[in-house]
Amino acid sequence: MYVDIVLDVAATPRAASAIRLVLGALAGLVAAVAMGVPMGRQEGGFTPAYVAASVLRRTAPDAVSFRDASVVHHGTGMLAGVLYAAVLTFGENVVPAMVPVGGVDLLSHLAAVALVVSFIYVFFAHFVLPRAGGGIYEEQSTAVRGQWLRSSLVFGAALAVVAPVLFAFA
Repeated sequence: MYVDIVLDVAATPRAASAIRLVLGALAGLVAAVAMGVPMGRQEGGFTPAYVAASVLRRTAPDAVSFRDASVVHHGTGMLAGVLYAAVLTFGENVVPAMVPVGGVDLLSHLAAVALVVSFIYVFFAHFVLPRAGGGIYEEQSTAVRGQWLRSSLVFGAALAVVAPVLFAFA
């Protein structure tokens, strides 16, 4: 009986959209976790996460705790996943489905991943980093931007793999 109610509710367009957004957030979280592995192996490590957290906290990156940097990093991944789901849904409603992969259309999926990766890089490298100011911006901006670029690409690769799998169950 409860299963029938859940299936009936999930069949409504509003609930289906909400489910896609939640799955997008989950895919973004998984991609952020995957992104953390190579990010931690880079020379500056989690510097981009510290910079982002410092801008939110309005403090120097050196004053940010690992916990705060991690929360910002994974929270941003979830928000990027929600953005992915919204762009994907929009794309699937505008462009006719051609090649289904998992629970998504390939063209819309690739476009959504590319847009999200581009947005992440441009937003953090060109809007967040300058607001961090100080020595990190003046002395390490090129290195931090390079880390954000590599990390964004890893995030996109993970999202490209994880999202269709999660969306296949929706």
